[in-house]
Amino acid sequence: MSLLPHQLELLSPARDADIGIEAINHGADAVYIGGPAFGARATAGNDIRDLERLISHAHRFGSRIFITLNTILRDDELEGARQMAWQIYEAGADALIIQDMGLLELDLPPIQLHASTQSDIRTPEKARFLQDAGLSQIVVARELDLKQIAAVRSATDPARTTIEFFVHGALCVAYSGQCYITHAHTGRSANRGDCNQACRLPYEVLDAQGRIIAHEKHVLSMKDNNQSDNLRALIDAGVRSFKIEGRYKDMGYVKNITAHYRKLLDEIIEEREFSDAPLARSSSGRTSFSFTPDPDQNFNREFTDYFVNGRKDDIGAFHTPKTPGRAIGWVTKVGENFVELETSSRDTVLHNGDGLCYYDLQKELVGMQINRAESVDAKKSLWRVFPKDPIAGFKDLRKGLEVNRNRDMEWVRSLDKKSSERRIGLWAQLGQTPDGFALTLTDDDGFVGSANLVQPHQPATDSARAEASLRDQLGRFGATIFSVHDISLQMDQPWFIPASALNQLRRDAVAALEAARKAGFVRLPRALPVEPPAPFPEDTLSYLSNVFNQKAHDFYIKHGVKVIDAAYESKEEEGEVSLMITKHCVRFSMSLCPKQAKGVIGVKGTIKAEPLQLINGKEKLTLRFDCKPCEMHVVGKMKRSVINQHAKEMQEFPMQFYRSRPAEVRT
Repeated sequence: MSLLPHQLELLSPARDADIGIEAINHGADAVYIGGPAFGARATAGNDIRDLERLISHAHRFGSRIFITLNTILRDDELEGARQMAWQIYEAGADALIIQDMGLLELDLPPIQLHASTQSDIRTPEKARFLQDAGLSQIVVARELDLKQIAAVRSATDPARTTIEFFVHGALCVAYSGQCYITHAHTGRSANRGDCNQACRLPYEVLDAQGRIIAHEKHVLSMKDNNQSDNLRALIDAGVRSFKIEGRYKDMGYVKNITAHYRKLLDEIIEEREFSDAPLARSSSGRTSFSFTPDPDQNFNREFTDYFVNGRKDDIGAFHTPKTPGRAIGWVTKVGENFVELETSSRDTVLHNGDGLCYYDLQKELVGMQINRAESVDAKKSLWRVFPKDPIAGFKDLRKGLEVNRNRDMEWVRSLDKKSSERRIGLWAQLGQTPDGFALTLTDDDGFVGSANLVQPHQPATDSARAEASLRDQLGRFGATIFSVHDISLQMDQPWFIPASALNQLRRDAVAALEAARKAGFVRLPRALPVEPPAPFPEDTLSYLSNVFNQKAHDFYIKHGVKVIDAAYESKEEEGEVSLMITKHCVRFSMSLCPKQAKGVIGVKGTIKAEPLQLINGKEKLTLRFDCKPCEMHVVGKMKRSVINQHAKEMQEFPMQFYRSRPAEVRT
């Protein structure tokens, strides 16, 4: 008995429709992108017409488009969100990615629903609940290890819910949906798509006695996620959707990283083709590239696989939130207006416009853009570069300094051009009919397109040449999304058919095949919640559950929750609270963890998980450590200016939240 393969989905980000189209062209099985509003990236919205263009292109390959509607919503925004959901559905989108459970209480279209990373899915119980509430795909927390992911898979039904996991891109240090620093300090909200990235700032770290233990270090800034080496293990743990972070990223990033993971997943699919658990991609076509994908070429803060294989001590990008690039050589001389470099490889070529960088004596990254690059001695790999800025402005630039390149203009230009081909294989059969000829095209997915040509059966003067001409003309699929596996000629003899007639026949058959594929495209089904409603794993919700409207309140009441606090954005938590909860631990990263000290002679018992303080200018935050679950809380309180501004706004433009909603408008 043959086993049906497990489908794997490569899920790529898109800031806009053009980037989304290139993600599809470079092998994405699905793309997630913002709609006109209410996406968790405030400046990455797209209008419906652009989304329709992207959706149409994706569906040609059986790829899917998921729309982010994943901010928490005020009561007065719910109707607009509902209307947008219907617009998105009518445009042909395949799923909505949501965070606010209030949406489940609205009259939504029959579109599939996916749980956003902001839903903070860390436990099997939460995952099972969301499945039973009608969510068909859930992205588990980036902080989970392989055993925890497998536990989520065991608690859920693969036929009902797909496990999604971030495999690449920037890491938010907080559990997704559990960071309120932006709101406390500015009044903006990460849960409403407007994060100010306080985690990337430099901080002075003080211990309980006020002693400085780190100066101007980016202690909340993580390296970038890269699970390239863990894909097989993630598949075995139950992950089926592999998500790339980056809805703010540029075209080159999306092309390169999509291509990188496409190649890796295709290798795994091929090697397991005849295994007991075969795999398949969830969309159609094979992708080829005019470049060699390389994650190091894009902006990154160096890479980590985070907690997938357990806690490690090298997950932070503490020196700089910038991209350090790749080491290429050393400074041999500093001139008045140039720097001479010896590259570590003769294959290294420097270009005008390249970005170089180095660490100064304080371990801060200093950038240098090349205005002009000249090869001095190819045999010795010597280059003379003339920076765009004056030499005097480069701090600690000296002979013997190691230099990195963090932007290669040749690479950038290569991705500015067409860089991929995605094609669906087909078999072509040309046969004769009583009044002419018929061409039938059958693609890899079994779809069929046919066309007929009324044409006299005219014998060819040279049979071999006529057959070669027929095959040549019929095999020209270059302007389509198809490529031919084989051409079969089912005729009494190789008749002469004019090239123009054959070309039109082929175009008509391709059009029929595209129409058949479009007609055969099946939209993802909307999952129904179980009845009676599944109980939520907890009966009390704090501000950490992000309940910001009456419908979300009603949802949790329906699912058995007894006590529900308002979201932090409701301004009801004015005292000191946890503004961020994270698996990253500053004590651990600085070798100040009591667990690390256990058994160390002379140290055991002397290190305690006392609070630390973070200072950036006038901003002060306290770090508290919950050692049992091995978590860190960044504690602070809302600025008085934020509270005062909120009070002023409420007087001018009253907002309705479920706790203070007037009784006369309750339904």
